[in-house]
Amino acid sequence: MSGGACATVAAPLPAEVLLEVRALDAWYGLAQILRGVSLEVRRGEVVALMGRNGAGKSTTLKALMGLVARRSGAVHFQGRDLSRCAPYQIARAGLGYVPEERRIFSDLTVLENLEVGRQPSRTWADGSAAPAWVPEALFALFPNLGERPGRAAGLLSGGEQQMLTVARTLMGNPYLVLLDEPSEGVAPIVVEQMVHMILALKAQGVSILLSEQNMHFAHLVSDRAYVLEKGQIRHQAAMADLATDESIRRAYLSV
Repeated sequence: MSGGACATVAAPLPAEVLLEVRALDAWYGLAQILRGVSLEVRRGEVVALMGRNGAGKSTTLKALMGLVARRSGAVHFQGRDLSRCAPYQIARAGLGYVPEERRIFSDLTVLENLEVGRQPSRTWADGSAAPAWVPEALFALFPNLGERPGRAAGLLSGGEQQMLTVARTLMGNPYLVLLDEPSEGVAPIVVEQMVHMILALKAQGVSILLSEQNMHFAHLVSDRAYVLEKGQIRHQAAMADLATDESIRRAYLSV
C-alpha cells in the first residue's frame, strides 16, 4: 500500500457497506504485526475490534489511517480505494480517527481545539445530508466541555481530554469514526458518558469501528465484533453472541 497515487474510485461496494478491508498486513520495521486482516463496517453500525494487549487492535486502526510506514492489502471506503492514500487524504475522505493517546493541543482552548478539526459538511452517495457537527451540538453531547469552552485543554481532566479528542474528530464530519480504546484509563463515570456518546452517534447515523478490551463496554454499544489474536482475525460474531460465548472469551480475551 505504500507508494503510488491515491485513487479516486474502486470497485463499487454494496450500498450499506462503508468500509471493506481485505488481507491487510502491517509492519513496524521488520516485525510483522498484522497478517491478513479482513473486516467490514456497514452504515450506521458500531463494530468492536477486540483482543488482548498486543493483539494488533491499535495497529489495525493506524494502518487504516495510513499511519504505519509499511502496509499492504485493500482498503475500500465508500467506493474509493484508500490503500495508497496519505493520512490527510484519508481524513478528507471522511474517515475520522480518535487515537488512544488523545494528542490534544494543550495550549489551545477547548473551542480552538475543535476549530482545528473543522471540515466541510458532507453528503451520502444518494445526495442526502450526512451527520454534521458544530461546537454547540458537541457541547450538548459533552456538557463538561460546554461548561469550559475557553479553558486551555491541558488543564482538563483526563476524561475531559478524551471527550475533547472525540469532539475534535467529529468536527471533521466523518462518515466513520475509528475509536481507539475509549474506555482505557478513564473514570467509570467517563466510561458511562462514552457509552451514551457512542449510542447517540449511532442514532445520528455515524458508524464506528472501536478497538476495545472491555467486554462489558463493547457489549453495551456494539452490533458486531471481530476478535484479534497475534495480528489475525480469529473469530467474528454478533456482539450478543460473543458476550455469551465463554469458550471464545476464555481463548482470546481473558487475561
